[in-house]
Amino acid sequence: MSIRVVVADDQDLVRTGLVMILGAQPDVEVVGEAADGLEALDLASRLRPDVLLVDIRMPGLDGVEVTRRLAGPDVTDPMAVVVITTFDLDEYVLGALRAGARGFLLKDAGPELLVQAIHAAASGDALIAPNVTRRLLTTFADRVPSTPVQPVDPITEREEEVLALVARGRTNAEIAADLYVGLSTVKTHVASLMTKLGARNRVEIAMWAHDTGRVRGDH
Repeated sequence: MSIRVVVADDQDLVRTGLVMILGAQPDVEVVGEAADGLEALDLASRLRPDVLLVDIRMPGLDGVEVTRRLAGPDVTDPMAVVVITTFDLDEYVLGALRAGARGFLLKDAGPELLVQAIHAAASGDALIAPNVTRRLLTTFADRVPSTPVQPVDPITEREEEVLALVARGRTNAEIAADLYVGLSTVKTHVASLMTKLGARNRVEIAMWAHDTGRVRGDH
């Protein structure tokens, strides 16, 4: 089964390049292209792609608002959204991830990382560009922590290990390799952490880990 993708970017040249990269993958099918935020919202709502790849700065609606409407906390059937941009400003990164994005890439990340992010989002995982992850960790370290929710059910020792790796931006596949366990086992632990912490995504898991002092920003 091909991963169905809608690509949204207001720059024709950039959009064409993204479509070419993704279209060259044997298991990816670009099913729609949008040149602004409203068109992206309409196309994604009608076509229900497996992944929406959206630029953060577009006319009409920006990528953060598009993401919030398709994958935000109030959405009952959230879509997998990967945000891509030339700007790695903290407010863009955090805004997109808090809006429900499953990935965040800079446009200079390269084809390989782009394809990895699409595959990760389609499989329920998340990929954030490594340089962006480092910035996020610094941002978490510098901000005043919120009062973390205490889980009703205790977090197991193995879940603590998974929690720390999620907070450092590792994908499920990387966590599986680090801990020498199966991918399905990691997914089970991540799902359990989301349930115990009331988190909707990996970013909220990471923020909880930082707020409770489990992960420091310099790691």
